[in-house]
Amino acid sequence: MSDFRLKVFQSVAKNLSFTKASQELFVSQPAITKHIQELEATYQTRLFDRQGGKISLTEAGTLLLEHTERILDDYKKLAYEMHLLHHEYISELRLGASTTIAQYVIPPLLAGFISKFPQVNLSLMNGNSRDIEAALLENRIDLGLVEGVFRLSGLKYTPFWRDELVAVVRTSNQLKLPDEITPEDLQHIPLVLRERGSGTLDVFERALSHHNIKLSALPVLMYLGSTESIKRFIEQTDCLGVVSIRSVARELASGLLQVIELKGMSMMREFSFVQLQGEEGGLPEVFMRFASNYNEKL
Repeated sequence: MSDFRLKVFQSVAKNLSFTKASQELFVSQPAITKHIQELEATYQTRLFDRQGGKISLTEAGTLLLEHTERILDDYKKLAYEMHLLHHEYISELRLGASTTIAQYVIPPLLAGFISKFPQVNLSLMNGNSRDIEAALLENRIDLGLVEGVFRLSGLKYTPFWRDELVAVVRTSNQLKLPDEITPEDLQHIPLVLRERGSGTLDVFERALSHHNIKLSALPVLMYLGSTESIKRFIEQTDCLGVVSIRSVARELASGLLQVIELKGMSMMREFSFVQLQGEEGGLPEVFMRFASNYNEKL
């Protein structure tokens, strides 16, 4: 029901690229250009400045983007509430999940939700926790699922699951570590960790601080962008990695990896839903309620 030209404009404005908007919306680039030209003719102003193959929003374009995001969001809420009158859930839900959640937690939940609400158009963006929070603030997703300990103002966090980080090495390693070490011992053991901005690194760094140890004091061989990369790296290298216990269940069961206990160093964390403050309700709320009832399967 919404004006498709506004969706086109929003995509071009967010990507600052006609080509990327074309790919995102599955529309030809000439059609994208035509829609933008129609909007510029309607409002009798340029929406984009074009310089050397790059585009940027004009003052009018920035104003239109602010209104466009509110209008499209209102259209989604309207569709949701109208269908709700008939106990139908027909709408779009754009989710974003941090890497660990996207890989090891949410897939069975998504399958169950799609089965119950087949008419919901569900999509999932994957990134680290900071990426997901940024996408939410930029209105690129409707609901986020993040890990970590840091909280941003303007966002509402609702815990839904607890997780534990563990230190692991390959069983065939030559490090000759005991089954339990102290946090201070980490200063002499090569490490592989998640990248900056990840909830996993946030929790690990916070746990270190309780023992007056700085991350910069540790011999970190690599920072990697996913838990899967860390696991594969550990399998080939004598080093210690810090990952979610959920992510290494199979490797521990098969004997490929083993846990090294960190004495007195708790690395528990919460997975949380994250929303814009004041944006409660609608389809995101339906998903959150469904997830809370589905917890025993996660």
